[in-house]
Amino acid sequence: MIQITRSITLDDSEIELTFIRASGPGGQNVNKTATAVQLRFDVRKSPSLPDSVKERLERLSGRRLTQDGVLVIAAQRFRTQERNREDALARLTALIQEAAILPVTRRATRPSLGSKRRRLEAKSHRSDVKNLRSRPDKE
Repeated sequence: MIQITRSITLDDSEIELTFIRASGPGGQNVNKTATAVQLRFDVRKSPSLPDSVKERLERLSGRRLTQDGVLVIAAQRFRTQERNREDALARLTALIQEAAILPVTRRATRPSLGSKRRRLEAKSHRSDVKNLRSRPDKE
């Protein structure tokens, strides 16, 4: 069980981990060992996530989401399989935690009387400054 938030936990069976060969650091060892991790998580079929979190997660995932609704995270930052596995799981939990936060709805407000007055005073002051820069009249 992976704890995401207080109310959301993921079962280990929902996450599929495959190890592949990684590019990057590792020297000659990189050609022999499969250290990169490809994490696959089916967002649409997950029984652990509420529908609202699923929708926000699909929007947040972007290119990492396949046509079938499977979230794919590739981790190859580190030289060991275990650290890449932890990195992929941490990135998945961070993404789900971000999707679990309800967006704050904006309430329309009107500008206060004081802010309107200050804005108009600033505009007239600016207008006065610009008028002072112009040439004097020929009177």
